[in-house]
Amino acid sequence: MMYAPATERNREPILAVLLEVLPTTGTVLEISSGTGEHAVFFAPRLAPRLWIPTDVSAIAISSIAQWREQYPAENLYPPITLDVCDRIWPVEQEEFPEPLQTFDAKRDPIRAIVNINMIHIAPWQACLGLMAGARRILPPGGILYLYGPFKRGGRHTAPSNELFDESLQAQNPEWGVRDLDEVVAVAQSHQLTFLKMVEMPANNLSVVFQA
Repeated sequence: MMYAPATERNREPILAVLLEVLPTTGTVLEISSGTGEHAVFFAPRLAPRLWIPTDVSAIAISSIAQWREQYPAENLYPPITLDVCDRIWPVEQEEFPEPLQTFDAKRDPIRAIVNINMIHIAPWQACLGLMAGARRILPPGGILYLYGPFKRGGRHTAPSNELFDESLQAQNPEWGVRDLDEVVAVAQSHQLTFLKMVEMPANNLSVVFQA
């Protein structure tokens, strides 16, 4: 089981926004679930919505599964492997991956996508893939929720974010804190409407789009 110290600090503020913006029914697809701590915290508190955690990393998938085993919830599915850069995601295929064999997409369609702390620790292509997938999957009125640090108007919102951005790019030149205007522009190119932005603790933002 992996641990992310920031989870305990940000999960309550994120939950407050999710309770406000998510559709009241259907399934939430979490992209890049990481350790799995958010999934086991959010799922029972967002019932009757269903929650599907995903990640591209096998190590993360294992951690998510272990967190789910320790903190089970009836509405929390086992994790599946998903790469946002793929042209077709597993939840779009006629035959779902084995962990989702009991998932009924007609009864509980995916009405929301939640993505926390991904686009700044992934190549820009991941943001493009996320937006393309949201366009394909979300029904009219569906919600795409993003959380993380963003630049605004090309500038960092805090010195700590600037230092964080520098450390990210030192690890991988393709990583870095994204400019909110650029993210919104990509979303709009995929027919996703920018609904709102909510300032969050530690100089992060919640950014909400609607299909």
